[in-house]
Amino acid sequence: MFQNSAELSDTMTKTEHHHLFSNITDVCEASKKFFKELEDMHQQNVVIDDISDIVFRHAQSNFDPYITYCSNEVYQQRTLQRLVSKSPVFKEMLTRIEGHPDCRNLPMISFLILPMQRVTRLPLLMDVICQKASKGSTQYEACKKALQSVSKVVRKCNEGARTMERTEMMYTINSQLDFKIKPFPLVSSSRWMVKRGELTAFVEENGIFSKRTSRHQVYFFLFNDVLILTRKKSEDSYAVIDYALRDHIWVGPCQAQDINLSPVRTTAGMLTSRHPGASHLFRLRFRSNHSGDKVPMVLGVELMNECARWITALGQSSNDEKNQDRTNAMQVVVTRTYTAKQPDELSLQVADVVLVSQTVEDGWYEGERLRDGERGWFLSECAEPITCQATIERNMQRMDRLQGLETNV
Repeated sequence: MFQNSAELSDTMTKTEHHHLFSNITDVCEASKKFFKELEDMHQQNVVIDDISDIVFRHAQSNFDPYITYCSNEVYQQRTLQRLVSKSPVFKEMLTRIEGHPDCRNLPMISFLILPMQRVTRLPLLMDVICQKASKGSTQYEACKKALQSVSKVVRKCNEGARTMERTEMMYTINSQLDFKIKPFPLVSSSRWMVKRGELTAFVEENGIFSKRTSRHQVYFFLFNDVLILTRKKSEDSYAVIDYALRDHIWVGPCQAQDINLSPVRTTAGMLTSRHPGASHLFRLRFRSNHSGDKVPMVLGVELMNECARWITALGQSSNDEKNQDRTNAMQVVVTRTYTAKQPDELSLQVADVVLVSQTVEDGWYEGERLRDGERGWFLSECAEPITCQATIERNMQRMDRLQGLETNV
């Protein structure tokens, strides 16, 4: 209804129309083919023994349109937001179509996200069948094979969406940076944002009679391979004053009483001085900055969880460290949806299970989402601890299946 509406099409450009609906016609055809095979099987016998062969076959040859559709999600969402906020004619026509009885009082976005919701639920469906099948049986092996195949499709969907979003973000940030030092090409297909935000840098300065520590505001852009230190000029403009490769960074704890003992050599003259709250401190050291110098610094943030999150992000834990001691990690089940607001956060749906790797007293958890291994921070009030040992063990087995440790996904 929305895609074929001539009135709605007239309110936007052809490019906007493509961004909004992408290849949803191809997705619809793929879905129909899949459903037809399931329906034919159901017509033959009301009791269906197994659907693994159908899921496997379609994951192998029919589900590629889902990958393209999910990859375009970032353009779809932003195009819709822009049209709704800036085009009254589009908004009026959209509201009119949404009011049609066939839409059942649902907005267009609820239909646009259906393909993404459907394809990501298929591995969960196959995992349930795996749980019910006898381990080692023909049915179990067929189900594992189907789970492996459909998990690859979902992984490609997630990777496609993530790549598109990261690339667009890199171009945006690159346009906002003003290099006061030797510049380098920021935009790269292998680079992405890990964390960004404002911090307080404590700089020890020598006076005529004594030393004093002053505060300066800095803004960090932390990527997977480089940390860029800037001074914020406006909401969308930053002056770059230093940077270092991630491999040349060391991070560690710091106590308030240590500040005066640690002189900090930075480009302090380029920073503007303000006085925010920064009661939680940590140390950061560039073993080699943009000009090859060693630069130690003490940094502060207002919130306890922000301190822990910066230390974790800057620490660049290895995969081996992430995977260790999973069996003893606290497990929590999500009781309230959480939507990530920062790059280091984790979006969660009700009933998601998370393996918690770090807790912070002011109400934050860091953890790994069981169904796909994604990591990030979220509010602890959105989840409850799992205490039943049998459930914990089942979840670990399920994690192995879903993340491909058994299926080599």
